Amino acid sequence: MKPIGIPGAWLVEPVLHGDARGVFLEWYRSDAQAEQTGHPLHLAQANLSASSRGSVRGIHFADVPPGQAKYVTCAHGAVLDVIVDIRVGSPTFGEWEAVPLDDESRHAVYLSEGLGHAFCALSDQATIVYLCSTSYAPQREHTVHPLDPDLGIDWPVQSPILSGRDAAAPGLAEAADAGLLPAWATCRDYRPIDEK
Repeated sequence: MKPIGIPGAWLVEPVLHGDARGVFLEWYRSDAQAEQTGHPLHLAQANLSASSRGSVRGIHFADVPPGQAKYVTCAHGAVLDVIVDIRVGSPTFGEWEAVPLDDESRHAVYLSEGLGHAFCALSDQATIVYLCSTSYAPQREHTVHPLDPDLGIDWPVQSPILSGRDAAAPGLAEAADAGLLPAWATCRDYRPIDEK
């Protein structure tokens, strides 16, 4: 695992063992994840999302505490995975990082509680699987509009397909004004974050 540009987010590059039969890899190791990030991922839920080309899902996040840490990989096809720093007061507030995930590199991302998550399907069909630290709870789940011009996410599709919920979501500034976004200090107190 190696940190990416937003504190609390990591890229996972597993070792692939391939031969004539195909490939084998450890796509998740709890001991390695805990050692690298400084805290374990307590698995509460595992999700699978199948999307058609051009679908954009997110930017999703949960109230902190308890938040929802995620460990995400692409099991089939290809996606552009996007991590957004929505933590008010963070040194990288409003910044985003895009990481390609696909069924060839088998890379994954880990994002700690308080970060926003979104992805765009790049292949005709794309299946992502992700492990979550807490179960889905609608009353503490929120979304920021993925096409918010203030964020300026460079989505690789001309006409993204959005859910009704994501299309109606507030922009980052509106979500901040409404008090929906997690605070950087709260996230740091809840789960220590290496700011390097």
